[in-house]
Amino acid sequence: MKPWQTGLLGLFILTAPACALAETAERPALKVETLDGKTFDLASKRGEWVVINYWATWCAPCIAEMPELSAFITARKDVSGIGLAYEDTDRQEIIDFLEKRPVDYPIAQIDVDDPPADFATPRGLPTTYLIAPDGTVAKQFLGPIKDKDLEQAIAAAKSASGG
Repeated sequence: MKPWQTGLLGLFILTAPACALAETAERPALKVETLDGKTFDLASKRGEWVVINYWATWCAPCIAEMPELSAFITARKDVSGIGLAYEDTDRQEIIDFLEKRPVDYPIAQIDVDDPPADFATPRGLPTTYLIAPDGTVAKQFLGPIKDKDLEQAIAAAKSASGG
């Protein structure tokens, strides 16, 4: 996607009728092929927290949060994650971008015209989901996040569930 197109995409996403936007499932499914040719299956991550981060190479806040997200996921044994590159660009451009800005979690490219069915179409980027160990959505974040945001969401979810 070209830089001038991002404003148009954001305008479309933010002004699309509510009925046109899919709702996120209570226990979403996500099975995607990552850029390294492996399969990421959210169902196989039950029992741990999962961070699902929609981002794009042209999104400055996305780029800014990537190192902290990577460090958070790496530091916690009970957390895994995946980055979903939500942009219409050549796959190799994303791979080249990640060579300069590596992360310690898998990345998959998502078709903007056919995003994962169990997740709402992002209204903006970055959009991050925290999935609880039981597979439910514990929290959705719109905009950049810090590790403390994820820590607080995990603590709140544990408190609410009595765990």
